[in-house]
Amino acid sequence: MPDQIRLSVEGMSCANCAKAIERALVAREGVKSAVVNLPSASVAITYDPHAISVSQLAGAVETAGYRVPTRRMQAEIRGMHCAACATAVERALASVPGVVDSAVNSATGKAAITVLPDLVASPSLAHAVREAGFEWISDNGSPSKHLQVASQKRLVWVGIAFTTPLFVLSMGADAGLIPSAHAWWFGWLLAALALPVQTIVAKDYYVGAFKALRLRVGTMDLLIAVGSSAAFALSLYRLIRGVEGHLYFETAAVIVTLVRVGKLLEARATRKTGEAIRALGELRPSTATVLRDGKMVEIAVEGVQEGDVVWVRPGERIPVDGRIVEGSSAVDESMLTGESMPVDKTVGDAVTAGTLNLNGLLRVLTERVGQETTLAQIIRMVDQAQSTKAPIQHLADRVAGVFVPAVIAVAVLTFAGWVTVGGIQASDALVHAIAVLVIACPCALGLATPTAVVVGSGRAARMGILFRSGETLERTATIDTMMIDKTGTLTTGRPVVTDIVVFPVGGLDQAGLLAYAASVEQGSDHPIAVALREAAAAQGVQLHTPEDFVATGGVGVEASIEGRRVMVHRAAEVSPDAPENASLWSLRRQGKTVAAVTIDGELRGLIAVADSARDEAAEAVALLRELGLTTIMLTGDHETTASAIAAGVGIDQAMAGLSPNDKADHVRSVRDTGRVVAMVGDGINDAPALAHADLGIAMGSGSDIALNTADIVLLGGDLRALPTSVALARGTLRTIRQNLFWAFAYNVLLIPAAMLGFLHPMMAALAMAVSSLFVVTNSLRLRGFTPSWKAGQV
Repeated sequence: MPDQIRLSVEGMSCANCAKAIERALVAREGVKSAVVNLPSASVAITYDPHAISVSQLAGAVETAGYRVPTRRMQAEIRGMHCAACATAVERALASVPGVVDSAVNSATGKAAITVLPDLVASPSLAHAVREAGFEWISDNGSPSKHLQVASQKRLVWVGIAFTTPLFVLSMGADAGLIPSAHAWWFGWLLAALALPVQTIVAKDYYVGAFKALRLRVGTMDLLIAVGSSAAFALSLYRLIRGVEGHLYFETAAVIVTLVRVGKLLEARATRKTGEAIRALGELRPSTATVLRDGKMVEIAVEGVQEGDVVWVRPGERIPVDGRIVEGSSAVDESMLTGESMPVDKTVGDAVTAGTLNLNGLLRVLTERVGQETTLAQIIRMVDQAQSTKAPIQHLADRVAGVFVPAVIAVAVLTFAGWVTVGGIQASDALVHAIAVLVIACPCALGLATPTAVVVGSGRAARMGILFRSGETLERTATIDTMMIDKTGTLTTGRPVVTDIVVFPVGGLDQAGLLAYAASVEQGSDHPIAVALREAAAAQGVQLHTPEDFVATGGVGVEASIEGRRVMVHRAAEVSPDAPENASLWSLRRQGKTVAAVTIDGELRGLIAVADSARDEAAEAVALLRELGLTTIMLTGDHETTASAIAAGVGIDQAMAGLSPNDKADHVRSVRDTGRVVAMVGDGINDAPALAHADLGIAMGSGSDIALNTADIVLLGGDLRALPTSVALARGTLRTIRQNLFWAFAYNVLLIPAAMLGFLHPMMAALAMAVSSLFVVTNSLRLRGFTPSWKAGQV
């Protein structure tokens, strides 16, 4: 029977828009009808849910050129043990109408869900997750990793308390050291010691196995439950029936306890993977001192409003984004930007929530609070990166999807082979089959990618580098071409005076010429005028009040200074035959902009200004080239200036005279040659080029950068973060590949060993626990990542 839904649509403006949407929907198989309501900006759709999904309906609307608004939600999911569990949760979420996409990370216990807000609310998602046998915790829920560690620790101690005496008694009996081993009650004593391990310590595995069977998915829980219960059941059967032979109660208990020990170590290690985002969350103070009714009062930071004046004492963290209205201090921004040196701040300067006021009393006018602060946006971006899957993880997901059924099939074949070909008793063949079940480790496959992504993105955040997603992190490792905008990225973005040339007429020196020029420019806000005034202030040059100021568009400005008519104008106005042309063209060949200074109609000198390269630009470009990247500079400036800057910093190729659309075209043309291109800009003016690159990188300070404009945001504004981000991404991808190699090699080598009888189930359980721990520990090495050049190895 057809279903009917109503979707909100953005971007419609007329009846033609409505027709386009209706036509696009009706053309899809399974859609019976589509009626657009322009006033309510929505479309009512009658469709067959068996033929087309809600997300496909939304995709049809977007294909027509319109947008169905979506909302991104996050939640903690408890009860997951491996990649197959994450797959089961994703399948449950996908069954809820209106879920567009979901990514579940078993390492962090987080789910990121994209939904159509008109159709989906949290309760329906929570219900689906609970029906699948897992626990849904809202995004502001309690810290599940700490609870997991505490729970695992309790179960481990229970397991050790019963397994240790059980193991000692069993081994002692086998060695003939216990005279009463053949007494009727001895076997029942072993069973009594094993039973609490099966019913208490292994309870989660049995519950998980039941969920897996109900959902028709294979999980680690299923393998452990089948393996340990088989050993326990065989022993109990022999005990009840009085059948002679070894009792495997200690094997069942040791399997469960060793796996629990491994899970405890894994939970502890996995908890460390999220330290970076927890550290960011702890930066924001819980209280703030504000001025209310003329008095300073301390209130919860949630009570601070835009426009409040906040007092920040030395040693306190700044609770809001805002501007200093009184006081000056050095502010430590290292946790946000990765820059270790404090930044001097004074009246008018912007400050960011979470940064540390070191030595002065500040009054800050609040501009952004709560979830609008830069710190909150950074936390959201890091959380988003850690909640998404890198493309390389899809391989592990596909393998995990068939892994457990395949292992069970191999275990059955092992049992049958030992009985029929090996000619051994069924009970001994069962031990080999149990070893196969226990040695197989889907957990390592599931943890290989997400743990590395979480640690890598967390380490990046500590260094002032924000990756938008796991996919971004992986793609960064593959780029081979870095295209960089010039103004404000390779350069400071602010022209400064570089040369003052005084002609030997009238007895003026450099300070005198600058005084005349800067005095005239007091009436202008042109960038060159600002550069002249700043140079005069830096040199302590006294300025005079201009009179009869006149600005001529495209030519220059003039005014009377102490009775003399002074003009600052384009150097192009200098006569071609003038001897001063040698100085003019010498400066221009260096890519500088030259202004001529004329006093009473006589040319007295030239002043050159230039947008100088950042101090670290040459080092950053050299490091990029050392990493094997081709560097290309894009600029709207003329060829001479572009060539001078490119040569100065070591850029491979410079493209000049480009409009924003031209830059986008160049990015596209380079990509068309098969290269993987990253574009670096300010995230706003370079939006077309950023959008056309494989990877868009925005630079700026944390308080003024648009965090939603690029795949990567470099908060500190230091160009050396570019090679650092590439090196870190490559290190993370290398770690993922190491993890996957280990996970595959472990299973490929040890499952056959277990099949051939070389591994006892207890040793198999120990090996399985070590396998997962190895993957997590290997990922944790990224916490200490330092680029080779910072470690002094370049």
